[in-house]
Amino acid sequence: MTLMAQDGAARVIAQQWISLDGYAAGHDEDAIFSAVPAEADLRSQRYNEALLNDVDQVMLGRRTYEMFREYWPTASEPITAGINGIPKVVASRTQAAAPWGAFAPATVCRDAVEFVRQCGGGTLLVWGSIDLVHTLLTAGLLDELDLFVSPIWLGAGRPLLPAGSTVGLRQSASEDWGGVTHLRYTVER
Repeated sequence: MTLMAQDGAARVIAQQWISLDGYAAGHDEDAIFSAVPAEADLRSQRYNEALLNDVDQVMLGRRTYEMFREYWPTASEPITAGINGIPKVVASRTQAAAPWGAFAPATVCRDAVEFVRQCGGGTLLVWGSIDLVHTLLTAGLLDELDLFVSPIWLGAGRPLLPAGSTVGLRQSASEDWGGVTHLRYTVER
């Protein structure tokens, strides 16, 4: 099932791991994941395996792409085949190419806002990439937040939402994954 935004453009879902206090990253980039129980990590992967069936493309910012490129092409996690097989787009003003190991390379786009506006339908999943999430949210192109709340309080870091922003959200799902809370919100315009 492919979902579309109301105007016929791509439906954009931003999926993000966050701390209890709303940060997508702290001074230690791995802090959020260090608090994730193994069972919750496995549930998030199973959830994403199913979600990828309804996603047409995954979009990554340059830094997230670089982290993913180093890990996923040779990983053995349950979701590996789905991640390696789905078409990927890297939003970067500096990247010339985006190889993905032995798999099809990602497409590079210089202007994420224009890329999303030109998508023409389907579902685009943004993984991590907090700067990209901020850009798409500010441009009014983000339709949904799909959040995994890790049981850690960071106290400072890179916030999920841009500083000073007010975003109306309508909760569409909530699940306890044994220490991690999975939340989905529709962005209200």
